Amino acid sequence: MGVYDGDHLRADGDWDELVWIWTRTHVPEGCRVEIIDGLVTVTPLATVSHHRVADRVHRRLCRGAPEFRGVYQRMAVAVPSRLGLYMPDLVIVPEAVPWNEQGDFIEAAAAHLVMEITSRSTARQDRTVKPAAYATAGIPLYLLVDRWAPDGPATTLYGEPKGDVYRPLTTAKFGEPIKLPTPFDLVIDTSEFPVD
Repeated sequence: MGVYDGDHLRADGDWDELVWIWTRTHVPEGCRVEIIDGLVTVTPLATVSHHRVADRVHRRLCRGAPEFRGVYQRMAVAVPSRLGLYMPDLVIVPEAVPWNEQGDFIEAAAAHLVMEITSRSTARQDRTVKPAAYATAGIPLYLLVDRWAPDGPATTLYGEPKGDVYRPLTTAKFGEPIKLPTPFDLVIDTSEFPVD
């Protein structure tokens, strides 16, 4: 691996430097670049079954999302206070949400719901680091599709963020439905989720 020897820019603080590195990181197509606990990380391309879960939930949320809310896959959300910039598998935000100056990311606090789908390589972050950041930002709902849960694949809806902690609202094993509360008021059928 070579050292980047291009333009150099002195940023005002740690967050600005991290975002500067994040925006200039070249990655293979399909990979995900995030800032997790102040480290710029690259995650490999997700599996086909991972994409199928994201697609199924995305379609369901598009049919049930409140008016003037967008459902997006891989929209970057920032939690500068935790030195985090994440690419959730799904995020629901107001359609008119403001972006940063360059249009690279939004403040996580603008989101109404974020969803992460675990993979073997991201399970720890998806279960601990990311929900702590999302709760800190005040995102009302966090949906975790945990394909690698210790007791078998399950989907857990978290809510009522307080500090950096969510309260688990409901858990459904794959095959059981999981209901999202108001303003969504919809049921996601997890029996459609592929199991690796």
